[in-house]
Amino acid sequence: MFGLIPKEEKFFALFKDMTTNIIEGAKLLKDLMDNYDDPQGTQKRIKDIEHKGDQITHDIIQKLNKSFVTPLDREDIYALSAALDDILDLIDASAQRFVMYNVEKPTQEAKELAFIILKSCESVAKGVALLGGKFEHIAEYCVEVNALENEADRVCREAISRLFDEEKDPIQLIKWKEIYETLERATDKCEDAANILESVVVKNA
Repeated sequence: MFGLIPKEEKFFALFKDMTTNIIEGAKLLKDLMDNYDDPQGTQKRIKDIEHKGDQITHDIIQKLNKSFVTPLDREDIYALSAALDDILDLIDASAQRFVMYNVEKPTQEAKELAFIILKSCESVAKGVALLGGKFEHIAEYCVEVNALENEADRVCREAISRLFDEEKDPIQLIKWKEIYETLERATDKCEDAANILESVVVKNA
């Protein structure tokens, strides 16, 4: 019986591993935008990180299925692991599009969105790190993530608006519209994770 009762830090440690991995992916995406000298090589490194994230998610779900007692509600652990995995999926998808579409160089708006993604991932990580401690401070980081997502929305809207005003090549327009929207969706996924953290705070207040 005692073997079925998990130590709380096991789940929290896995979540910390996951957010550390996500930040590594976000840093590589930002580096891809800032130093666009080997997009294929950087994208491959991001893909490796995404695979590592899938494995951590698998480990969390496996532990969840084997645990009799969990430190948080089971559905919250599952939802948070899925949301964190989604962030990395979108980071990978963003990097993939630069390679798939043979982008010559990133735009200023793409660089801004990559910066916002990194900041959002860092705020999510800070919130997740508090799950085993002071829940009341988690909300501060959730507010940060929401503000960053709003900023990403603005940058994405303005970038797409400028595309329709200035881009004469319809193929380029379609490519860049999808790139901007994929980058922005990564911040949406950060907000999803923040919303789950807020729900956890309310339940454990």
